[in-house]
Amino acid sequence: MDAGQSEGGEESRRFRLLVESVRDYAIFILDPGGWVSTWNPGAERIKGYKASEIIGQHFSKFYPRADVDSGKCERELEVATREGRFEEEGWRLRKDGTPFWANVTITALRNQEGVLVGFAKVTRDLSERRAAEDERLRLAQSQEAERRNQEFLAIMGHEMRNPLSPMVTAVHLIQLRGGRNCDREIAVLGRQLAHMTRLVDDILDASRFLRDEVRLVRKVTEIGDVLANAVDVASPLLEEKRHRLEIKAPKGGLLVDMDPERMTQVFGNMLNNAAKYTDKGGLITISAEGTGDRVTVTIEDNGIGMASDLLPRVFELFTQAEQGIDRRQGGLGIGLAVAKRLVVAHGGDVMAESRGPGCGSRFIVRLPRVPGTAEIEKPPQPRRVVRGAPSHRVLVVDDNIDGAEMLSVYLRELGHDVRIAFDGMEALELARGFSPDIVFLDIGLPGLSGFEVIERIRQIPSCAGVPVVAVTGYARESDRARTLAAGFSAHVAKPIDIARLGSIVEEMIGAAAATTALGAR
Repeated sequence: MDAGQSEGGEESRRFRLLVESVRDYAIFILDPGGWVSTWNPGAERIKGYKASEIIGQHFSKFYPRADVDSGKCERELEVATREGRFEEEGWRLRKDGTPFWANVTITALRNQEGVLVGFAKVTRDLSERRAAEDERLRLAQSQEAERRNQEFLAIMGHEMRNPLSPMVTAVHLIQLRGGRNCDREIAVLGRQLAHMTRLVDDILDASRFLRDEVRLVRKVTEIGDVLANAVDVASPLLEEKRHRLEIKAPKGGLLVDMDPERMTQVFGNMLNNAAKYTDKGGLITISAEGTGDRVTVTIEDNGIGMASDLLPRVFELFTQAEQGIDRRQGGLGIGLAVAKRLVVAHGGDVMAESRGPGCGSRFIVRLPRVPGTAEIEKPPQPRRVVRGAPSHRVLVVDDNIDGAEMLSVYLRELGHDVRIAFDGMEALELARGFSPDIVFLDIGLPGLSGFEVIERIRQIPSCAGVPVVAVTGYARESDRARTLAAGFSAHVAKPIDIARLGSIVEEMIGAAAATTALGAR
């Protein structure tokens, strides 16, 4: 043996000693087919296999099943063969099946003639670093969520106080004047109450979507009818800011299978958004057209526009354009998020465009189109209720004294005979002697809950078939389902739509009478 051979052998021995002494890295050799041929103590410590257990096994044993099935192992060797090396970070498996996050390097080994003789594979366990990074990310996300929650609560408080302020003033003025010459104050109360109702509805809608509790009631409807209703919804703000509104939509021929009420909400939200972020006297345009198998609706304004960094987030909950401390535009940053989720629930898509601040905005909604030959389901015309209609016996049960009394006053104005109970036991006593034709029953009563009251009312012979309407501040779909399952005839969320109250009474009593007549046959 010459000196060169001796030195080469010594270098090889030293290299083997180095590899065998390393415990922080798994270092081993694969043959050209990916079978393990060497194994160092670091590999045993990290992966859990003794050399006698793993030499001769395929290196795919270290990969999750999904990676193996997808051909990941073969692709890594192909890259290393072609480019000389392969490197990545990803999940690997220990002998006991537990995953760990690893940095992996595979280097192609070739002899002096350039023939591939195998691969050197080095794996480093980065689990602790990954865990620390995940914890930092979790903490950052938690802090961001807390910041956004605090910001949302502050904005909500501001937005609720805005309508409350003129309402409180209006009430005091009405008191000072003894209820005389108060038309202006009453109009203010009506407008601000409507505004507060919209804010509460926005919050409830956001909650429903976060819980996936939105239920669609579809019917084939002309898009033009929905847009007309949306204009009515947004008209108070459009009129207040004296905007010009242009509508470019055909009278018919654009049919969509949709929930008309929900899609009215979509376009109403978008119109309100356009009105809010457009200075007084601005121009807002609504256009609708059929493009292939889609109906496309575009709402465009010449308002303040959007910065490029806002566009990707505009449909996220609680996202708004920058506002000053006065929050002149107002709002909770919910309307557009709700609108997008409703559009997607209908099988459509929505996008926002803007050339930048001061250049206006454009929102484009595309919905699946129904062929023009489809039958349109006409909504039933609401029954008009006037004074002089047949009087009914109505029992109102609510522990909110003001709410119960105001509701009873309105029902008496419609000509009905009304009794009030402020708790469950009183309601049961009145029901036995009064034999109501219909009951408006609050759910959250002291003592006996509304669910307990209806169960006992049904046991009174004269009230066994009486319609009982649940009146409650709980307005989720799960709340509605629970009340109907408990035997209530209908579920009405507070505040009650007073304009529909007379129709509710007539429809509920009429339906109960029809059911009784069918049962008697």
